[in-house]
Amino acid sequence: MNASRSVLLKVMYGAVVITNVFAMYYDYTVSDKNLPELKEFTKLLTTSEKFRLPLKGRIIFLTYWNLILQAVYFTICLLNDFIGTNEVAPKRMPLIRKVKDYTLAAFAFPVALNVGVTFWTLMAIDRELVFPKALDAVFPGWLNHVMHTNIVIFMVLEICTSFRQYPSRRAGLTGLGIFMSAYLGWLHVIHHFGGIWVYPVLEVLNMPQRIAFFAVSLAFCVGLYLLGEFFNNLIWTKELKQLKSATSAGGAKTTSSENPTEQQAFMDIV
Repeated sequence: MNASRSVLLKVMYGAVVITNVFAMYYDYTVSDKNLPELKEFTKLLTTSEKFRLPLKGRIIFLTYWNLILQAVYFTICLLNDFIGTNEVAPKRMPLIRKVKDYTLAAFAFPVALNVGVTFWTLMAIDRELVFPKALDAVFPGWLNHVMHTNIVIFMVLEICTSFRQYPSRRAGLTGLGIFMSAYLGWLHVIHHFGGIWVYPVLEVLNMPQRIAFFAVSLAFCVGLYLLGEFFNNLIWTKELKQLKSATSAGGAKTTSSENPTEQQAFMDIV
């Protein structure tokens, strides 16, 4: 990777981390002044004495899970740029690089696209089901785009500009499945103790419809994982072949270095 490209990536990573952290801070402090109206309209348990939640209730949203995830992922990218490596086939793969590659494949890419695509699709169908118009007074437009638009843009830029080798499909989908199952379980915990569904769309669905909705959501996430894998392999075909060749050459070298010892042992026995 040339120096100018490396600098641009560091700038992008830093900008994403700062933007996401500032968005959470702004929402937590400035938007918090309107929480009485927000609570009255959405009936979310953001200020409930009975059932207090971290981040003043924001932690109930997958959008916030994803915003934190994106900030963590791009922080890892920055650390990898300084103490890891972006080489296609390093002699020894640093742990930070392994964590970076796996985090994008299993979590960052599919969750970001899930949040962005689902949000804007539901907004187009009926915004009252996901982001009621009354919230426009609480959430400025730029904050909404940081949470639901930028996440997709920066993930696509990242997968296009930074090489990675996807993990085995079993390993990647296992991580994604655990993450999404944890969030679906969290939705039911909120409903059990608070008596509300986090998203208005779930309120209008009966039990079979909710089960179908969750099944489709999980299947959609799997599809996004496969899309990311395909997209990555398509963009980095040349580099993946280079990595495969380097791995094969390394294996052959190891085998050839072991052969003389084996032959000598055989001769000693004879």
